Amino acid sequence: MSGKGNKSMWGGRFSDKPDEFMVEFGASLDVDIELLDVDIQGSIAWVAALEQAGILNDEEVKILTAGLEDLSETLKIELEEGTFIFDHSLEDVHMTVESRLIDHIGDVGAKLHTGRSRNDQVATDERLYLLGAIDSIKAYIRKLQQAIVNQAEQHIDDIVPAYTHLQQAQPVRLGHYLMAWFHMLQRDIERLKDTRKRTDKMPLGSGAVAGSGFAIDRKLLAQKLGFSDITENSIDATSDRDYIIETISASSILMMHLSRMCEDLIIWSSAEFGFAELSERYSTGSSMMPQKKNPDSLELVRGKTGRVYGNLMAILTVMKGLPFSYGKDMQEDKEPLFDTLKTVTGCLRVMTGVIEEIVFKTERMEAVFDDSVFATDIADFLTKKGIPFRKSHEIAGKLVKWSKEHGKPLKHIPTEVLKKHSELLNEHMVNIFDFKKSTDRRSLAGGTGKASLQEQIEHAKKILLQGGDV
Repeated sequence: MSGKGNKSMWGGRFSDKPDEFMVEFGASLDVDIELLDVDIQGSIAWVAALEQAGILNDEEVKILTAGLEDLSETLKIELEEGTFIFDHSLEDVHMTVESRLIDHIGDVGAKLHTGRSRNDQVATDERLYLLGAIDSIKAYIRKLQQAIVNQAEQHIDDIVPAYTHLQQAQPVRLGHYLMAWFHMLQRDIERLKDTRKRTDKMPLGSGAVAGSGFAIDRKLLAQKLGFSDITENSIDATSDRDYIIETISASSILMMHLSRMCEDLIIWSSAEFGFAELSERYSTGSSMMPQKKNPDSLELVRGKTGRVYGNLMAILTVMKGLPFSYGKDMQEDKEPLFDTLKTVTGCLRVMTGVIEEIVFKTERMEAVFDDSVFATDIADFLTKKGIPFRKSHEIAGKLVKWSKEHGKPLKHIPTEVLKKHSELLNEHMVNIFDFKKSTDRRSLAGGTGKASLQEQIEHAKKILLQGGDV
């Protein structure tokens, strides 16, 4: 096990030791130890590439590969048991693995880094790590989408006011409202899928900046590591952190979507609305007020959205002024990335639990309707009778005004009053004032009608069945 104070792995150029605090200040091991698995995976593949290029013989390859595999298990155990020594003189996970490998197998371990730089190594590790992380986040989104579809299917026939400007607008089916969240999350899936496509290029072999000095078959190496392609320019490969920026950007949009869902449900679960009741498993109480049942799960997700936004601004700021290719500034890319991935994963898990267990108070939803929500139906009715829509809109607006001034619902306006506004209005308009019929008048594709909603849900099921990628 490497101890503190070992000679630096890059110390040949220097005659003096670095400042002790500078060692601590410059180390990233505490953070990038997260890359341990992919770092060793990349090193094992690199050993095979060096053999293929004629740099290592068969015996050296066996020793190095076995040593790396042993080290992988040893370090995992040490990390789990808390016995791992974070030797900051070794700076990062890459040098830690190399140093521990040399300690374990001797001088042959010093051949591991042949033709490779930490610049292309870390870029490879990050991309390899992200490929798995993006797939994991997509899987969590699909679980949340499934919970939404399940709820939407249960509430096809329930009606809720849809709001614009937080004012009642029109009746919609509750299932249709919930499916809006599904489609919002589907765009997040598509963004992550697109980000993954650009992440799926291997930088290894780019060296520090100019490319490796050894005849590495990068295409074959990429295949061994599971990449679809290789990067095409060594300078760009070691300079690029777009894959991190894009991941955090897509995560920021995802978190914004979750936050908007939270806002709806926080409002809906208030006593004033009473549209929804959260499970006690996703609520908390008050240390002072015995009656409280707070939507803390939703408030935490809403609050953590700002955290992810901050991570995006951090990495954009780190990268904005850097010359090509690598600068030590780029060491700061990992904390915002790892924090974002952890935050997003946690929030998706919480939101899935909330949606699975929430109870929608459908009777309350229908009871709070102001029948002025039928004003658009009246305008549409008149328009279908041949009156220009703008005039129909004016007539419907005047009826709403009369209704408010006289304290009578729209459907109880006397016939003589209706006819003063238009001869086409009469007591036989009763079908206009039916919530479900109102929604079914909007049965076009994407509308809130029952048939449209059922088609929407069936399509969503097909999307989930095919992995959320269509």
